[in-house]
Amino acid sequence: MSRLSHPAVARLAVYAGSFDPVTFGHLDLIERASALFSDVIVGLGVHPTRHPLFSLEERMDLVRSVSSHLSNVRVESFDGLLIDYCQQVGARVVVRGLRAVTDFEYELQIAHANADLCPSVDTVFLPSRTEHGFVSASLIREIASHGGNVSRYAPSVVVEALRAKFTGPRT
Repeated sequence: MSRLSHPAVARLAVYAGSFDPVTFGHLDLIERASALFSDVIVGLGVHPTRHPLFSLEERMDLVRSVSSHLSNVRVESFDGLLIDYCQQVGARVVVRGLRAVTDFEYELQIAHANADLCPSVDTVFLPSRTEHGFVSASLIREIASHGGNVSRYAPSVVVEALRAKFTGPRT
């Protein structure tokens, strides 16, 4: 039996972020993680010093909406250190996306700190697809705040939620 014909090992991974709002780049990473791991938690971190555009509940609803086609993905929130949350839920893998070299330097520092705090949890880096390499949630918020079209950067449910935030609901 070759190494490739072994059944996949069940492995829980956590892909964490603020997702304010969720983008096509985020969704691409969620879908790719879903294909690589048996179960994926999209973890929305709660940061008491940050003031997101969307409430935690709104962000969780948006992520649930855009990932609803993935049966092995669930959306949860956590407070505190990501590595503590991973231990709490039994995750052995943290998934992180990389858009540029500057992301790698920062993410590598975090991965090293996490490995020092909990060596049993590994970090896996997934590079963004070329078309998503420059897209960030903050860029999308900025464009949307000025009435710009963000439909090429975010799913339609997010585009509508942004429109409602910045111009009020359609009547």
